[in-house]
Amino acid sequence: MAATERVPPHAGPARTLLSGQKRVVSHPALRARAGAVVTAADAWDWLLALARGVQRPASGLALDAAHGWRAEGPVEPDALALLDLYLPLCALRGQRRSAYVIAHLGQSLDGRIATAGGASHYVTGPDNIRHLHRLRALFDAVVVGAGTVALDDPRLTVREVAGPNPVRVVIDARRRLDAARRVFTDGAAPSLLACASPLAGQAGPGGVGVIGVPPLGDGLCMRSLLQALAARGLKRVFVEGGGVTVSRFLEQGTLDRLQIAVAPMIIGSGRPAVTLPPIERLELSVRPRVRHVAMGADILFDCEFGG
Repeated sequence: MAATERVPPHAGPARTLLSGQKRVVSHPALRARAGAVVTAADAWDWLLALARGVQRPASGLALDAAHGWRAEGPVEPDALALLDLYLPLCALRGQRRSAYVIAHLGQSLDGRIATAGGASHYVTGPDNIRHLHRLRALFDAVVVGAGTVALDDPRLTVREVAGPNPVRVVIDARRRLDAARRVFTDGAAPSLLACASPLAGQAGPGGVGVIGVPPLGDGLCMRSLLQALAARGLKRVFVEGGGVTVSRFLEQGTLDRLQIAVAPMIIGSGRPAVTLPPIERLELSVRPRVRHVAMGADILFDCEFGG
């Protein structure tokens, strides 16, 4: 049974087995908690540790051999929702390549992420904003393009939920951003600037580190960027935007997952979410495996690529 599927708990005595085919030998800490309720805080702490390769059986949760999970006692509904949504993002630690990469975009019903002038606060609702903060906390690095930094001046830190701040990576191929942006000055988390290799000899804005990446087309080679990040220990990468940056990762085949949150809003014009080269036949379109998650009034499409 796939780890992304939700399986109702078995009715029965003390033991509960969810989202997995095989039972595993109970850890002593799990046995000590038998019957204890697994709260949302327990589940989130466990997921945060798991995303960094650490299992904490004292939380009352454990992985099974197929990346499902099991609990020795009852699981609160909010905890169950967290496990269903985020476990697939934690248990898969770069199995296919040197990095595990997820991207997210929030868009209107007509596929816009912002107005023509770049106004985007906020297309999606507070539940999806909180989801973005959870993704930041679960990943080693958060990546945005220069356009997003120029328009929004984001902090890219974790504030809505408990968890560590990721390393902030700004893709600015032509070095057009000034040093006054918060990601370069606030000191809240480490930051890196990724630019075209010929420009990498210049000092980083605000003294941040600079990564030189081979150019590709009118941008950068994202696979080379991911390799450079992995060399720094940043193997779990969250691409937060904008549309151009996410589209380049998708076009170059470097995404494991793409999440698109659709808000009940029609903007009618403005900046598109995903833009790829034109195709002649629908058979050439991208058809990922998809699950749907309600987030307040928004619907999240969680798309998985590859085998």
